[in-house]
Amino acid sequence: MKKLIIGVLFILFGAQVSIAQNSATENEIKELSKKKWQWMADKNVDKLATLFHDKSKFVHMSGTWKKDEELEIIKSGSIWYKNADVKDVAVEFADDVAIAWSRITLTAEVRGNDVATEFTVTEVYKKEKKEWKLLALTFSSVRDTHVIKH
Repeated sequence: MKKLIIGVLFILFGAQVSIAQNSATENEIKELSKKKWQWMADKNVDKLATLFHDKSKFVHMSGTWKKDEELEIIKSGSIWYKNADVKDVAVEFADDVAIAWSRITLTAEVRGNDVATEFTVTEVYKKEKKEWKLLALTFSSVRDTHVIKH
């Protein structure tokens, strides 16, 4: 009986540690996503180049492109991500991959015109060594009533 109680206590303690680690990692991804939006607004391509995986892809309303093209678009200002008003974020994990879904209103300057668009943005991150790298970022245009299920 004593072994059973000790075993149950180890399982419960292990579950609490696992939940705390997932919560901390979830907050890490949320913070990284938040920084990414700011770096995009600031056109900080140096920080973004470090964050973006070399094989990353970006899906926009007008096309899909790779890391170097996305960085050039940001640097040149052909799309200027002025502000991402983040309303909700959900994060899930599969091994060394994190997926973040964010409900945002994005204010951007596109070809000289300011536009505000409702999106659900899907970000896929992969842990490499001790750093998270963004593998994919997809903008999905949605209604302002769209809800992310947690």
